[in-house]
Amino acid sequence: MKNNLFNLKRETMFDLFVSTSAACSKNITRAYSTSFSLGIQTLHKKLHAPIYAIYGMVRYADEIVDTFHGYDKKYLLQKFKADTYEAIRDKISLNPVLFSFQKAVNDYNIPLPLIEAFFNSMEMDLYETAHGRESYNEYIYGSAEVVGLMCLKVFAEGDEHLYNKLESSARALGAAFQKVNFLRDMKSDFDERGRVYFPGIDFTNFKEEAKQQIEQEVAEDFEKAYQGIMQLPASSRGGVLLAYKYYMRLFREIRRVPVSRIKEARIRVADFQKLVLLVETLAGQQFKKWLTAEGWNYGGLSTQH
Repeated sequence: MKNNLFNLKRETMFDLFVSTSAACSKNITRAYSTSFSLGIQTLHKKLHAPIYAIYGMVRYADEIVDTFHGYDKKYLLQKFKADTYEAIRDKISLNPVLFSFQKAVNDYNIPLPLIEAFFNSMEMDLYETAHGRESYNEYIYGSAEVVGLMCLKVFAEGDEHLYNKLESSARALGAAFQKVNFLRDMKSDFDERGRVYFPGIDFTNFKEEAKQQIEQEVAEDFEKAYQGIMQLPASSRGGVLLAYKYYMRLFREIRRVPVSRIKEARIRVADFQKLVLLVETLAGQQFKKWLTAEGWNYGGLSTQH
């Protein structure tokens, strides 16, 4: 009886470690991205922890290369990468962010090549300040598309057919988000880090024609992504759709302003607008549930985009 109580206590304490580690990744997400946090809230609850875990890991890696000035960024990133792989291999880490991430990787069979591509792009940020088309595509894939694929692994919940079917759409969504971020942060990337991600673009001589070409590329990514979003399971569709709507709103704002504004300030979506998008998305999902319960076929319905 005593041994049984000891084992119960040990399991309970480990569960506490699991939950507090998950809470750490959740807090990171909420602190760094209100829009991403809102999107996660509309996912099924069972998906919250693994998506927070993915965001927590990639956010910290990104912070190493972007903001850890005065420290040896190369060493810190290499150590973080090694610690990540060790956590995945051993299925344990005393770093709560990496413990949560390894759990998501192992629970949902996230392929290691996706993680390798991500770290490769983070390493590029240590020495690349301008890109040609080839390195740009490589960077976009590793920094954004693979994050979409990691999340898709969670959303598919082991359904490999669904994952393969939606893989290209998930990549397109990640690429669209990243390119919008590049446009939004163009001034700070150049002023603070000397970076210009778009190939062949000189920030000091950024013209309207170049902006429009980039916007056309982004619009095509969004169109491809939308088709995949509407085929996601109900457990994840609402949350991904909300993130899509937020970035589409931000993209519209960017398209509306001239190049001079992009070069002077960071374009934002107001918090109250984010809340409006949240309410609209939740209301739309509830309406579709009602239609289903009433026996209506809403397959032809889609949210305006």
